[in-house]
Amino acid sequence: MKRVLLGMSGGVDSSVSAILLKNQGYEVIGATMKLWCGANKEEKEKNEKSIQDAKNVCEKLGIEHYVFDAQNEFEKYVINDFVKQYKNAKTPNPCIECNKKIKFGYFFDKAQELNCEYVATGHYARIEYSEKYDQYVLKKSSEEKKDQSYFLYTIPKEKLSKIIFPLQDFTSKEEIRKIAQENDLEIADKKDSQEICFIPDNCYQNFLENRISKPKEGNIILSNGEILGKHNGLVNYTIGQRKGIGISYKEPLYVIELRPDTNDVVVGPESELYSKKLFANNINWQVDIDKIEKLNGKEEKEEKEEKEEIDNKYYFKCFAKIRYRAKEAESAVKIKRSELQEKETLEVEFKEPQRAITKGQSVVFYDEDGIVLGGGKIL
Repeated sequence: MKRVLLGMSGGVDSSVSAILLKNQGYEVIGATMKLWCGANKEEKEKNEKSIQDAKNVCEKLGIEHYVFDAQNEFEKYVINDFVKQYKNAKTPNPCIECNKKIKFGYFFDKAQELNCEYVATGHYARIEYSEKYDQYVLKKSSEEKKDQSYFLYTIPKEKLSKIIFPLQDFTSKEEIRKIAQENDLEIADKKDSQEICFIPDNCYQNFLENRISKPKEGNIILSNGEILGKHNGLVNYTIGQRKGIGISYKEPLYVIELRPDTNDVVVGPESELYSKKLFANNINWQVDIDKIEKLNGKEEKEEKEEKEEIDNKYYFKCFAKIRYRAKEAESAVKIKRSELQEKETLEVEFKEPQRAITKGQSVVFYDEDGIVLGGGKIL
């Protein structure tokens, strides 16, 4: 019987995942990670309740349950990165960093310590073998509205064959709750968590208040340099923001750019939010780039670039997603062959302009079948 370590948050998704895995014949080991216990009594009690909920489910199903204290790792890799990115006037997505370092890093190591062959989570995504790419691939979930593949692009491709997403064939949350009810789980109607786990009030400014020195005031300017007023710190603004800018003007203004070198917030009309190009680094390819390029076809490239340019670059078409709630958009990716490494920088050009491309967010690449090709951090 194959052993699988299942990440259990105390919610309905991971609890039903335990039922499904057990029914499929796996020896299931449940584990809950203590990541962030909160700064006040209410938050600490909420976290303890989640751990107890997971423990109760495991007892009911007759499976082992562990609690891993990963608070130091979470602070080091997720919290510190979150703070650092805001210090640099970027807008991070901490769930992506958590998946990279904690859920499919630290947790993977724990699975090996417990002699578990597989790791499972309640994520909405698919992993399957692709004949097209001749490897295991990450793919969009059958439940399109809840698909979480965007958050998972940082998983090394070598680990994909050892990961199970038990919910990958489900198309609605109602089906999952029904299974929980049929198995008399008390958490069957438990609400999904919507906020970032360490920012329960959804106000990141409050969280950063004690972790960043007092933000410096600076100028709010138009793209032509005209000063319109003062801001109270770059950390309080993000690209695309309209409300709370505090400027009266003849037309609605949006945050267009944050300039940490001059401490300026650049604002302008909505039309200035759109761009057809971005650059990204910290790339993780989940499909070998040679396979991607080969399937795109060389003839099409030769119509677009001179041959000497093609020979010096990888070039392929795909669908790129610039934030979790954005739609995938037709795009072309270019990267110099000499820079094919972890610190590489690639160029993404969109067929249609994209709204509010934001530094610090991730761009994730998909093919026409919904397979994740890779992704990186927007510069």
